[in-house]
Amino acid sequence: MSDNQWGPPGQYPQQPPPQGPYQPQGPYQPQGPYQPGAGGPYQPGGQVPPPGQVPPPPGQVPPPGPMGPQPWQTQPGRPGYPQYGGAQPPMQQLPHGLGWGGPPPGGPQGPKKKSKAPFIVVPILLLVLGVVGLWIAGLVDKKNDLDDYSAPTPRSSTSNRPTIEPTNEPSPTRAPTTRPTTTKPVVKPTAPRTSNPPARRGPTDYEVVSRNRIYRVGTMASVGCRESNARQSTTAGARANYVNLKACLGRAWPAMIRSSGAQFRQPSVIMFSGTVQSPCGSMSDSGPPFYCSTNETIYMNLREDIGNYNQYSQSYAKVWARMWMLHQFAHEYGHHIQHLTGILEANHDMRYDAPTRTAELEMARRLELQASCFSDVFIGANRRTYPVTGQSQQQWRYLIGHVTDLKNDHGDANNHEYWALRGYQTRNPAACNTFTAPSGRVR
Repeated sequence: MSDNQWGPPGQYPQQPPPQGPYQPQGPYQPQGPYQPGAGGPYQPGGQVPPPGQVPPPPGQVPPPGPMGPQPWQTQPGRPGYPQYGGAQPPMQQLPHGLGWGGPPPGGPQGPKKKSKAPFIVVPILLLVLGVVGLWIAGLVDKKNDLDDYSAPTPRSSTSNRPTIEPTNEPSPTRAPTTRPTTTKPVVKPTAPRTSNPPARRGPTDYEVVSRNRIYRVGTMASVGCRESNARQSTTAGARANYVNLKACLGRAWPAMIRSSGAQFRQPSVIMFSGTVQSPCGSMSDSGPPFYCSTNETIYMNLREDIGNYNQYSQSYAKVWARMWMLHQFAHEYGHHIQHLTGILEANHDMRYDAPTRTAELEMARRLELQASCFSDVFIGANRRTYPVTGQSQQQWRYLIGHVTDLKNDHGDANNHEYWALRGYQTRNPAACNTFTAPSGRVR
């Protein structure tokens, strides 16, 4: 089988219940609503939780095979794809007055004795008085000079005019108190770029399959899908059922795919009997139906669907054949959903990089069990209108729990039933994250 070709088994075709209608052991009791967990790497081995509960994801143990960053380019032998101050000192105190220097040296002087030569004292006294008079006159003139060249007093005004009016006559003796300043632009030095910034890495393959945004889109709403009135006893009847299911699934998945950030495209459907050629290789009608991602096409096996319906005469067996065709078609559509969200291609790389055949088969089982879970998300969302009730529900319950995995690449009956019920009960793709489940849940 080609690496791009995905089919539900290994485990098929199956036989209907050998003795009358399938009777489950008492009414089915779900284990309560599924509560999506935080996800994360799975822990191989360990205790397996009961159906309907999320297996705990202890530890940070990577899945089989190298889980490091994957190159997003073509490698030899491998198909490539794009996939993301202290206190200031006191001011100096200057003496008040105009140049007073304090008392004369030696302290205050006592009164002097009367001079015997008054004719000498009088001229000296007149001389001293003249000198003092000239000194005082100089001080007065100096004071008047300061007053003449003081800054003009601002005038009170309620307008936006400047408080100092400009004059056309420059001062002959005094320079302006302030000088205009120009601000030089500050140019910050920039370090020369030595290299381009590092490119943002894309997600690893394991991140694509385990943390895909399809797990956060919520519960699928019913689209009111109803089973075709035609029966697959003939080619025309089988075709009518395929056309009806393609239309139903094409209404159920687009909103969820777009919410995950991916682009929705409706797959093509080809019926075949004998041998069919596809871009993924040739297949015979002795094998199962399959999905080819190269041309995004579901290939439905007419020989299987018509043969199952016509082989048995019991009414319950014909119901089983109709439920089997429903599950098969929705399973292959689940592979298309994996392709649109990048899970299919990332899983292909993980299988390519798996160090052993055992690890490669485990990766294949995780993919196939998820496709069945996606299948039953749709069936569970439309179970009331299709309807999947009464005998139809009994036969659906029988077939999901009675599969054989001859090639060990699709999952055993217990695990197939476990993941199918998770999708059916929750109607939420978050319940289908098989890539974070313990190895015991994907045997």
